Amino acid sequence: VAWLIRRGALGVLLFAGMVAITAGLWKVTPGSLVPDEDQGYYISAVYLPDGASLERTERIVKEVDEIIRSNPNVAHTIAFSGFDFIGGSFKNNAATFFVTLKHWDERQMPAQAMVGELFMKTAHIKEALVLAFGPPAIFGMGNSGGFEFYLQNRGEGGPKKLAEVSEQFIGKLRQDKNFGMVSSLWRANVPQLDVDVDREKAKTLGVPIDGLFDTLTATLGTYYVNDFNKYGRTWQVLMSAEPRFRSNPGEIGGIYVRSERGQMVPLSSLAQIRQTTGPETMERFNNLPSVKIIGAGAPGISSGQAIAEVERIARETLPPEFSFDWGGASYQEKKSSGSSSYALALGALMVFLILAAQYERWSLPLAVLLALPFGTFGALAAVWLRGMNNDVYFQIGLVTLLGLAAKNAILIVEYAVYKHGEGMSAAAAAIEAARLRFRPILMTSLAFILGVLPLAISHGAGAGARTAVGTGVMGGMLAATFLAVFFVPLFYRLIADRRLGESRSTGELFGEIKITHAKAHEKLVQRAKREEAAGENDE
Repeated sequence: VAWLIRRGALGVLLFAGMVAITAGLWKVTPGSLVPDEDQGYYISAVYLPDGASLERTERIVKEVDEIIRSNPNVAHTIAFSGFDFIGGSFKNNAATFFVTLKHWDERQMPAQAMVGELFMKTAHIKEALVLAFGPPAIFGMGNSGGFEFYLQNRGEGGPKKLAEVSEQFIGKLRQDKNFGMVSSLWRANVPQLDVDVDREKAKTLGVPIDGLFDTLTATLGTYYVNDFNKYGRTWQVLMSAEPRFRSNPGEIGGIYVRSERGQMVPLSSLAQIRQTTGPETMERFNNLPSVKIIGAGAPGISSGQAIAEVERIARETLPPEFSFDWGGASYQEKKSSGSSSYALALGALMVFLILAAQYERWSLPLAVLLALPFGTFGALAAVWLRGMNNDVYFQIGLVTLLGLAAKNAILIVEYAVYKHGEGMSAAAAAIEAARLRFRPILMTSLAFILGVLPLAISHGAGAGARTAVGTGVMGGMLAATFLAVFFVPLFYRLIADRRLGESRSTGELFGEIKITHAKAHEKLVQRAKREEAAGENDE
């Protein structure tokens, strides 16, 4: 400490270099909302070509189920044929698996590694697309981990133009090595049957249009009739034709509709039936026709880096009439980006105001605030060395570090003020304060560092959040303890010598306080004598 105080210019230069390195680490550390957690299960989705039957889907489901169960770390699998989990709808060509894993202590592979293994083991299945992904890090924000991107059409062209642009955009994303998986489940060329009703002819024959479509629904789909109670439960009556009467598209023309005159009119005389293609569903996002694109970054790429790369490619490739937006956790990450800087600034301001009120000076709190960058430097360095991200848990740890780093500096500055008030020079007071408080600083800091060590090296359920908090706080306290302790006395000496515009020294201030107390005591004595004299006169 004495060596550094005698070389103030070198100390300030070293401090400035550390601040510059901290700013660089802040920029290069990838950002994300929350860390990916191993939640003890993962989800797999199977998609066959559009128009595939449920029988074909179930055959692929059995094959995929055997592949999943071949991993000894899997405890149970639950499969839903005909359920599109990502799209949130029911389709004959889709299926969803929920794969429950064994306890964290009973398996050697994390969930993310098992997801990657499933991709490799199912790559030979040409008849279907098999996807695997972890659940969302925050329950309720989307259906899957990774990002949710919405491509919006603000112009003309309809589904055909939307499909053309989305396919080109997805192709660009798949060529980028920063993405591990990019896909969209929306298709604009799903096989369909178009029933074109001649409304004028139907009106001439006395066939009501609503009755015609109700007949189509009741025959080809399901038609709700009523409810009835039995065995203490309420049951629905749903009407539908036998499967053999609705297996061939040509049989639609054989359906008869009753006219208002009571005659049975064949549907083939009222409508033209032709095969066509089109989108099965048309999703809107922000009231605009849109396509939902899901994906995730490659191993080592954070969600913040993936979002930035998607936006860069979108700005370069999308036509002017197309826009984009985010959904789920990706939207929350975009919305909350930059808020940590405000939190840190407000935390530092609160520390400054409290210390200014305690010391009754504006300059001394700066000696404490200058110790805060050491905690930030240590936290960022620890996260960067471990290849982690700048997420919400890490930012919470940074706010905690403001108080922890300030605590060590306060111990030194407080005693330096006392020693300076006793007549010692600023440099001597700083050195003496560092000597007196060195053991308490090490004792409390090492106790805290060893206390959060289990968080930094934890594993199992919820380890992502604990590791994010523990690594940042532990690295920040190491730097605040073993670096700041040499610089805080220098900061105090520089501020106390220059006083930053304050002309009065601490000794002069204490002297004025003593004089003020003496004058106040003298006035109180005189007042008491006057009251005593006034009381004697009254008697």
